Amino acid sequence: MSTGRVYVVGTFDTKADELLYVARLVREAGVETVTVDVGTTTSAEHADVPGHEVARFHPEGPGRVLGAPDRGQAVIAMSKALVAFVASRGDVAGMIGLGGSGGTSLIAPALRALPLGLPKLMVSTVASGDTSGYVGVSDVTMMYPVTDIAGLNTVSRRILANAAHAIAGMVARAAPKPAQDARPALALSMFGVTTKAVQQLRTRLERDYDCIVFHANGAGGRSLEAIAGSGMVEAVLDLTTTEVADHLMGGICTAGPERFDVLARTGIPWIGSCGALDMVNFGPRDTVPERYADRLLFVHNANITLMRTTPEENVAMARWLAAKLNASPGPVDLVLPLGGVSALDAPGEAFWDPAADEALFETLEAAFELSETHKLHRVDAHINDAAFAAFVERLLRVERFSRSASN
Repeated sequence: MSTGRVYVVGTFDTKADELLYVARLVREAGVETVTVDVGTTTSAEHADVPGHEVARFHPEGPGRVLGAPDRGQAVIAMSKALVAFVASRGDVAGMIGLGGSGGTSLIAPALRALPLGLPKLMVSTVASGDTSGYVGVSDVTMMYPVTDIAGLNTVSRRILANAAHAIAGMVARAAPKPAQDARPALALSMFGVTTKAVQQLRTRLERDYDCIVFHANGAGGRSLEAIAGSGMVEAVLDLTTTEVADHLMGGICTAGPERFDVLARTGIPWIGSCGALDMVNFGPRDTVPERYADRLLFVHNANITLMRTTPEENVAMARWLAAKLNASPGPVDLVLPLGGVSALDAPGEAFWDPAADEALFETLEAAFELSETHKLHRVDAHINDAAFAAFVERLLRVERFSRSASN
């Protein structure tokens, strides 16, 4: 059982009954608690840590919180103070927050700042919508309370009890610490249409490397780069760079304009390819933007429609990707699969288009700046072929780390 405590956080001026109810149930489940008030107007009597105490942790002093001219600025300032407050505590075994949209915006940054794997739960009225702005690339769990968090009633008591028991269970029954893994860790990117490539590579590498795979769906790319920037992995095997297509063409799987910027910041060794740059991801068929109405579309399932990229779009993607890779001060190996870049980009498949692929490859060859540490490789194989996986494995095992060690 954990020796730390669960921090129960919210605005006690409006949600004291609910917060105290959750804290009591967590304690009854055998886990100690600390109740924390993040209200910005009044100081709660029933919280273990009152709001004015949290406000003291703002980098510019409590006046930035308590003396803010309006509620919006006060909430933003209290959020910053809460992040610093939680970081100062050495006994946080888990954290649960309760709130509406304002409370969720206030509490979520502190949850995201907690270490990966530490239990973190947000009971929020916005949890049934797009939670990406609150969760980011962290492992925050969001729970929708169904009713507003505005008093204890038949529904709220049951749902808040579930939340209390969930955080207590996560803390009291933490995953056992694994034996120290001496294998160096690698971050790999994968999509459904490049699954075979990554699976083959994992099979070849997992005896000697701890392979951590990320789904290249936007959030996955951001998560991969967060891990890479943290120093937790030795190298990135970025076979699936499809998020570039969604970023440039307005798809739903964009990782944003900062994708690959971790390379410039850290110089982490990168071996990558053009996986799934043949497609842009949209939602259901009727959500595809009108400007793409005459394009080659493939209905992947009821919720995902794929659009084949054109030669012109491949030129734009190649230039954008090359500029990002050129900015890395570290080792970069760009591997071009001449036989196709996804399961749909193969002879007889829906997105097979050699002209579009060649536009991608030729532009990358022209725009990617070669050096002693920046190498480009043309492989006469499809990205999902065993020969391609074998080539990437050889780069990693034979060339990459020996070249890195000599620089």
